[in-house]
Amino acid sequence: MGQSGELQGRRILVVEDDYLVAQSLCALLEEAGATIVGPFGWADEALKFVEAHRDAFDSAVLDVDLHGEKSYPIADWLAGRDVRFVFTTGYGADALDPGYLRYPRCQKPFDVRNLFVALTSS
Repeated sequence: MGQSGELQGRRILVVEDDYLVAQSLCALLEEAGATIVGPFGWADEALKFVEAHRDAFDSAVLDVDLHGEKSYPIADWLAGRDVRFVFTTGYGADALDPGYLRYPRCQKPFDVRNLFVALTSS
């Protein structure tokens, strides 16, 4: 498990379409000291939120597949503003389109250590 307070002061946007996974992820991040923004389960809902609330978060966790839609528009928005994000997927690296392979990715179920490192590394 990650250390308590490891993400202290971070405001992390969570975009995940599976309710139970979202709740578990949020609990892990909160236990590490982060403030959770969301979770959002739909790509359009998350994109509207980030566009309207640019200063509400400083990093993000994005499920690649949201109810059959890719989270790439959100990733593009975040990348264009230098907001650190991590893709999550229950599938391998081949679940990502080639243009998105350069971004950090964590496999579900989460290895907490890898997730925290991906969120905090520069």
